[in-house]
Amino acid sequence: MKDRFNYLDTDFPIAFAHRGGALDAPENSMEAFQSAINIGYKYLETDVHLTKDGHVIAFHDDVLDRVTNLSGKICETPLSTIKSALIDGKSEIPLLKELLSEFPTARFNIDPKDDRVAEPLADAIKDTASVSRICVSSFSDRRNQNISRIVGNNLCMGVGPSGVARIRVGKFTKNSSVLNGQCVQVPVSMKGVPLITETFIKRVHSLGKVIHAWTINEPDEMRRLLDLGVDGIMTDKPQVLKDVLIHRNEWA
Repeated sequence: MKDRFNYLDTDFPIAFAHRGGALDAPENSMEAFQSAINIGYKYLETDVHLTKDGHVIAFHDDVLDRVTNLSGKICETPLSTIKSALIDGKSEIPLLKELLSEFPTARFNIDPKDDRVAEPLADAIKDTASVSRICVSSFSDRRNQNISRIVGNNLCMGVGPSGVARIRVGKFTKNSSVLNGQCVQVPVSMKGVPLITETFIKRVHSLGKVIHAWTINEPDEMRRLLDLGVDGIMTDKPQVLKDVLIHRNEWA
């Protein structure tokens, strides 16, 4: 698997800066991603939406209201207006292509947040020749399938929600199409029910896949999950995770 997918050709565990490090800098901003790069991060996590006029931007919410000085739905707002919005009152919202250009050696974990952005995202990956350094993972099986179909089998993908559910209950066959994807990226629990358990991790590994936990900000929980055997952690606090991994001699 690691030979085929350059994205996973690294030492485990992988440290991901979630939205660039959302508690250390304005989330999904150039400043956040640069800050993570500056302390040695190689893997950056972000989200994408499509503007009214068809541009792929790095942004989590479907509206501008929570983190910017403007309001309105992303899908109803043109890029010219998007570029005047400031995250936390100070940082522009970047285009995905700007991120890929600004950080040419970084590897990106990308969550497409709606169906409209799937095809433009796939086109952006192809147009920038970035397939080897991107993993796409969303909460929609259909979205994942559409992107994989357009980009091709060399794109690293996350297992969709149907596959995660099958792994969770232990009802799957290795060649099932719902298990397509190389990475199982999940929270510690879902609706109050523990998800990342020793059994779940063993099932993921038995399929030849890797498991990444999100979003983990407390050092004790980071250590617990690493002891269980997760292959990566996404965090809003990049320095905290780095310190934990250094202490374990697992920072690469």
